[in-house]
Amino acid sequence: MAKKYQLPKLKKDPQTIVVDHPFVTDSLTHLRDQFTDVAKFRRHSDQLCRLLFAEAIRGLDFIDVDVTTPLEVTIEAKKLKDEVIIVPVLRSGLAMLFAAIDFLPKSKVGFVGLERDEKTAIAHEYYYKMPKIRANSVVIVTDPMLATGGTLLHLLRKISSQKPKELRVVSVISAPEGIALIRKEFPHVKIFTAAIDECLNDVKYIVPGLGDYGDRYFGTSV
Repeated sequence: MAKKYQLPKLKKDPQTIVVDHPFVTDSLTHLRDQFTDVAKFRRHSDQLCRLLFAEAIRGLDFIDVDVTTPLEVTIEAKKLKDEVIIVPVLRSGLAMLFAAIDFLPKSKVGFVGLERDEKTAIAHEYYYKMPKIRANSVVIVTDPMLATGGTLLHLLRKISSQKPKELRVVSVISAPEGIALIRKEFPHVKIFTAAIDECLNDVKYIVPGLGDYGDRYFGTSV
């Protein structure tokens, strides 16, 4: 019989936002289920990620603009001022990109390839292509499984040196160990996630987790 886990109650961290929404709760259950097939996994992943990104853009700056309605009435409205750059961590981060650009079609996209050594759990960079980062750039890094935090820490360090307006992280499931590692160096980076799970196992996978996100989304699992 599989071991039953109770997700932990953690100390309040205002910069780590666990997105509480009925569709997030439902979709996450389907993602965790080992019997969810590829088509269903993608559908629920895309739905859940749209809701995560809806939360991840809260607090961005807007400018006032005049808009004329079909009734030929001009009103003062607000338009997003900040430039959003989405940065998926290859490969699994791509699974979140489709929902992000569907939700934020004007956003620019950077790509970072980081591969984890299965023995040491240390990631090395093999690809890096980023749009120009400006003073009004809000960079949102996507990685569905925030496990050890080493990959994201490497990336946050590199991007922060280019002086964006703000850095944010969007992850489907996070481990306390990964959040703690990021918090040591980047205490003010907002992390948006659907769940914080119990821990990492001895091979650095999140428990209870949902397995390998990239394999399940792209259909490459054995």
